[in-house]
Amino acid sequence: MDLRIVWENFLNTVKLEVSSLPFNTWFKETKLHSLNNGKAIIIVPMPIHKNHLKDNYQDYIIETLYNIVGYNYDIEYILDEELKEENNNINLEINDNKDIKQNSNLNPNYNFDSFIVGNTNKFAHAAALSVAEKPGAIYNPLFIYGNSGLGKTHLMHAIGNYIINNSNKKVLYVTSEQFTTDYLGTNKKDDLGTNYNNVEFFKSKYRDIDVLIIDDIQFFGGATKTQQEFFHTFNNLYSDNKQIIISSDRSPDDLKLLEDRLRTRFNWGLTVDIYPPDFELRVAILKKKMLSGGINKNIPIDVIEYIASNIGSDVRQLEGSITRLIAYSAIMSGQEITLDLAIEALKDYVSKGISDKNDIHKIQKKVAEFFQVTVEDLKSKKRSSNLTFPRQVAMYMCRKLTSESFPKIGTEFGGKDHSTVMHSCDKIEREMRNNRELTNIIDKISKELHL
Repeated sequence: MDLRIVWENFLNTVKLEVSSLPFNTWFKETKLHSLNNGKAIIIVPMPIHKNHLKDNYQDYIIETLYNIVGYNYDIEYILDEELKEENNNINLEINDNKDIKQNSNLNPNYNFDSFIVGNTNKFAHAAALSVAEKPGAIYNPLFIYGNSGLGKTHLMHAIGNYIINNSNKKVLYVTSEQFTTDYLGTNKKDDLGTNYNNVEFFKSKYRDIDVLIIDDIQFFGGATKTQQEFFHTFNNLYSDNKQIIISSDRSPDDLKLLEDRLRTRFNWGLTVDIYPPDFELRVAILKKKMLSGGINKNIPIDVIEYIASNIGSDVRQLEGSITRLIAYSAIMSGQEITLDLAIEALKDYVSKGISDKNDIHKIQKKVAEFFQVTVEDLKSKKRSSNLTFPRQVAMYMCRKLTSESFPKIGTEFGGKDHSTVMHSCDKIEREMRNNRELTNIIDKISKELHL
């Protein structure tokens, strides 16, 4: 990673967001010294810069740097004189293997040892381990698909962590949203009116690696230019025998919003699916959760089996039910965990069927009812004014009331591009500032949703 390009991108971003006086005073003469061991060291011209940047811009610097490199660094400020005293020569390249691991965006807790194997995921597990042992040699690309919460992301991180711990290969894990954000960043112009450095930084990040792991590829749907860039990135890595690992909530053939040439390439390697865990695997997952979580309460087997039978197949929901049960027991003065207590503590989980919850669909339905249109109208490509405005309101509310990304929301609205969602959100937000009636409408709908 070229630190000079990273810092040029950083300063160009700051210059657009901070007025000229503070930029010229506090940022213009700074330099990036290194990105090592989770720490970003920034060279500043005078001691006063240390305190002022730390006291007034620390969170902003961390966030801006994260948007550029995809990793949260702690920030440290240093003077040129201090560098000379410590005999540290500025090095513009990060070659230390530890830095490679940190810049990979991998969660060290997601490994093969912590992945529970059962009948419904053993093939995917075996394929993932094979790729981890010989990246780029077999099963390239590896395409893993299945419903949310079944362990796709866990397996992908496990592959990356295994490769990092057993080789010197460079691994990068990103979501499809992060890839899209980075690609959009290549359009930013520098002081010379060109985007050359941004493009070079993007290519370096995504092509000067040995393993690319990209999560939730389905959110590329509708983003034509992002798909085109990923097509070129894929070809570059594949031709160099670099490993590509992709996940989705559906098979390549079912990704109708993606270009045919991409879907064809996804089938070049090995495609594996993960099924919802059966009863035995759900029981094993719950026991593992209790063991790894250090839960010292005795949870009877009939309680575990009740949860495994009634809470659904999403692994996160299963794990969350244990957390809720323990918290409920503590609130009830440390009451002993029994089947009756579990039924009481988890009644909302069971009755509401949390696996079927979809807040975007709820918002679409409520907005459609208010404006007297149909959900299908909101998802359609019709552009009449009586549909465009409700659609923009619905997109805005989805962004504000859920944690879903712009690409995900666009997909749920008939495959709209993420930029369309962003434009809709910005437009409604601006209009609300001067339109009290619109604000009241959105408040009314929000209260009825109970999200």
